[in-house]
Amino acid sequence: MSGWTEKAIPGQSGRVAVVTGANSGIGYVTARELARKGARVVLACRSERRGHEARDRLLGEVPGAHAEFARLDLGDLASVREFATTYPYDRLDLLVNNAGVMALPYGTTADGFETQFGTNHLGHFALTGLLLPTLLATPAARVVTVSSTAHALADIDIDDLNSERRYRRWVAYARSKTANLLFVHELARRLAAHGADAIAAAAHPGYAATNLQTAGAKMAGRKAVERFMRVGNRFFAQSAEAGARPTLYAATAPGVLPDSFTGPSLAGWRGSPAPSWRAPWTRDDQAGERLWAASEGLTGVAYDVLKG
Repeated sequence: MSGWTEKAIPGQSGRVAVVTGANSGIGYVTARELARKGARVVLACRSERRGHEARDRLLGEVPGAHAEFARLDLGDLASVREFATTYPYDRLDLLVNNAGVMALPYGTTADGFETQFGTNHLGHFALTGLLLPTLLATPAARVVTVSSTAHALADIDIDDLNSERRYRRWVAYARSKTANLLFVHELARRLAAHGADAIAAAAHPGYAATNLQTAGAKMAGRKAVERFMRVGNRFFAQSAEAGARPTLYAATAPGVLPDSFTGPSLAGWRGSPAPSWRAPWTRDDQAGERLWAASEGLTGVAYDVLKG
């Protein structure tokens, strides 16, 4: 794994990948590098304008690439269902659950869920479940969910998943990232019990310079915090290209294990992809089962294909 870069990605010709939040940051880099290796890539983005611009940019950087835009708003379960219903291919080799929001002012999704939990976890939970029959029909498919080292700040509160009792933006973000890892843990367990050859794994970018850091402060009108984040991105963060490598490794490298968590090698901050530390509560079977049941109830998406 030492020194691994996107140049080591195996050929992806004939494979289909969906990358959520592919209009910018590590999502865009992930989509571009998969396309560069021959994959047909679906850029699943909320904004049609930004999604089309990202596709055009990608085609300019990788002439002859197979890339297309499809609208997906993870904060609206109707949009998630429409995306899954209109997915046009009979195979799906790789689903990269990358899109996310961070440290936003309190708000709710179209379905009434706290925005960070609803977008970062529930939207991807529903999307994965709806696409799972196609994933299982594709040999050796992978689901890679992007979490964060910030998950270590807080475990989920199963009795207050939507932060209705008290909202603290960074705690809510951490809980959503813990939920990502618990989801991967439980999905990997259920895939193994089903005898499926699909792999569920997780990754995180470390500290990568993207617009994720400044979006929440900008929405809240916290200009000093926004400036601070911009300075951090400029002088301390690694590039989006480097930040995407753990995701690309988890998505394409041979020998990636189910329920693995890949991040940068140097203190989880920057460097080549490497196994990453994770909080013990993200491997709790009972917590995973409780979150799974709650997520099925909240989204109305049941993973029936794994129950037979």
